[in-house]
Amino acid sequence: MASPDTRVFTAHVPIPLAEQVDELASRLERSRGWIVKQALCAFVEQEQQRHRLTLDGLADVDAGRTVDQLAVEAWVASLESDKPLPVPACG
Repeated sequence: MASPDTRVFTAHVPIPLAEQVDELASRLERSRGWIVKQALCAFVEQEQQRHRLTLDGLADVDAGRTVDQLAVEAWVASLESDKPLPVPACG
């Protein structure tokens, strides 16, 4: 039974995925709902982190904290040489 601080979601998933969830639930001796909740929590956290990192990156660009692409390409190309270039600095 759902508690007052939860909400039920319904989703149609491909049968192979549903079967994988069932197998995982059985192996872990947990309910399907528990498995789905764990997966959803992990996905939401990952997407929130991706969003934060994107905003941080855009702030760096706005502040001029970037590295010239040609400098990065030259550095990468030098990594297989006997004398690799130093890591390019922000400029």
